[in-house]
Amino acid sequence: MGQTPQFASTVVSMIVLGIDTATDAVSVALHDGDVVLARSEIRSDRQHAEALTPMIDFVCKQASIELWDVGGIAVDIGPGLFTGMRVGIASAQAIAQVIDVPIIPVTSLDILAAAVQTNNEVIASVVDARRGEVYWSLYRMTDGKLKQVCKPQIGSPEMCAVDVLDRGQSTLLVGTGALKHETEFCERLNPVLPALEIADVKFSMPLASTLVEIAHERAMRGEWAQVDEVVPMYLRAPDAEINWATRSAQ
Repeated sequence: MGQTPQFASTVVSMIVLGIDTATDAVSVALHDGDVVLARSEIRSDRQHAEALTPMIDFVCKQASIELWDVGGIAVDIGPGLFTGMRVGIASAQAIAQVIDVPIIPVTSLDILAAAVQTNNEVIASVVDARRGEVYWSLYRMTDGKLKQVCKPQIGSPEMCAVDVLDRGQSTLLVGTGALKHETEFCERLNPVLPALEIADVKFSMPLASTLVEIAHERAMRGEWAQVDEVVPMYLRAPDAEINWATRSAQ
């Protein structure tokens, strides 16, 4: 990623459109550098593609803008649902190409961590990866800024718990994976950590309203991506590839 000079001088007043389809929540939001102008959020049973375009039209009407007024596209690149990630990224790329604006990719784990407020020393973003696994990454606040302290990973809840235990600090767990495996996390972590908190279900999925806030800050630092550079964050092979490999091995 690098700065795109032709956009750099207009970043402060730029409107960012955020698209988040990486989980069961489908959300869209607009941010003008000061506030979220409009948002739309729904829970979708894998109807991400059908829901997305009407939601984009809705937030533009709510904010009284045209799509051509948008100066940048933010998109959640996962990890998350494979089909959902692809829908969001493909839509973001198509819009960015049509209106000739850059893209700001953000991970679902970053979005989850940024959405919560806590006095705990560590924030663990934990997303349900199905198949008995979770995606996770760890964060902490440093000089008022959220800093990622371990790269995104996939593994069992036990592996995630061990990663948290290695830091030995008070921790907030947030995300669908934290809620799904709450009992196991509490049993493993409560006896050892100074404090453990599980974030409320309302923070369990990444939302575009947080995505656009992160994206605008990154845009001001020139952290753009070219359209063809934006790819889903796959921490394991898509289910279709796993199933094909399993059948081939039989």
